[in-house]
Amino acid sequence: MEPVIQFITENLTMIYILTLAIFLGMEVISNVPAVLHTPLMSGANAVSGVVVIGAIILIRQAAADDYLVLSLGFLGIVLAMTNVVGGYTVTDRMLYMFRKKKK
Repeated sequence: MEPVIQFITENLTMIYILTLAIFLGMEVISNVPAVLHTPLMSGANAVSGVVVIGAIILIRQAAADDYLVLSLGFLGIVLAMTNVVGGYTVTDRMLYMFRKKKK
């Protein structure tokens, strides 16, 4: 328990910033109108693409016996690619709704 308390006291400012970012992100996302959903989803896909590249770099630079770094890198790739594929699917469906109907 002592290492956890020490970690919290050393990183209290970062914990405050993370908490504020979570609340701010929830507030911003909940007030996005439907018209802006597709452009924001495309932006989120771009950010997830950057996460995939970062995770690949992390795995390439990790030592072969550093299982924590390898596991976190693999988890980052899997979750970010899930977000990219899901975001692409949602964006494609949203854009399909705005296409002109063939007569």
